[in-house]
Amino acid sequence: MGILKQLELEYSYDIVDEFVSHYTLMCDIMEPLIISLNRPEKYSENVKELFRIFHNIKSAAGYMHIEPIIKLTTLAEDVCDEARKLEGPANDGFIDWLLLVNDQFAKYRVDIENDATYFSVLEPLIVNIPQKLD
Repeated sequence: MGILKQLELEYSYDIVDEFVSHYTLMCDIMEPLIISLNRPEKYSENVKELFRIFHNIKSAAGYMHIEPIIKLTTLAEDVCDEARKLEGPANDGFIDWLLLVNDQFAKYRVDIENDATYFSVLEPLIVNIPQKLD
């Protein structure tokens, strides 16, 4: 039994469908926000929006006990919380790191949609959080 089927057994179909739809939407809007973090006039607004997205995904995944997504969003949310305190713009290392995180979220989305038996392995470079964000 795969990830999607297990979720559908534990929660109503409507809840699972809403989670998948919301998660897909959040994954789709992350990349443009990340890429424009190098623009000084967009930095503050976009890093706050990314923080909000990570927080919302973490809450929804927490409700459904989806541990890989909870762990990744917690990490991304913590880093973005630190980034919110900075003036920006983001440096290339921070943007590249967020793009890796975005790619991992996309892998998890495909895992759910394809009812994979297990979630994809975490990209090892994600643990290399940039020391300097701006």
